[in-house]
Amino acid sequence: MYKIQSNASGTRSIDISESHLQTIDKYNLFRDLIDSNGYIDEAVLEKLKLNIRSLLESETGKDKALLDLCLDVIYHPNMKAFGLQQLVVLFINWKNSLKEKDGAEEGVQAD
Repeated sequence: MYKIQSNASGTRSIDISESHLQTIDKYNLFRDLIDSNGYIDEAVLEKLKLNIRSLLESETGKDKALLDLCLDVIYHPNMKAFGLQQLVVLFINWKNSLKEKDGAEEGVQAD
């Protein structure tokens, strides 16, 4: 279980599970989400919500994990642009740690 800060003052947070991160990865939810300026603002959060809503309305949107991600994280009352930025950073770090773990396992198997 991970915890992200959802506001700049640090008084609010959101719990993120491993399955939430796996769902983000499965659906590539952060792909092409952030504009070239690199800023995450409320418009980016709204774009993410619309993308997820369309996934849920489609035939492939019958995934309970995606619905859990929405209820627990994306549509959480404390989720704002700052929280989304923290979630993106957590996701990047999580992906990098998976790559490092896979690389270490491949190194052990090669020996």
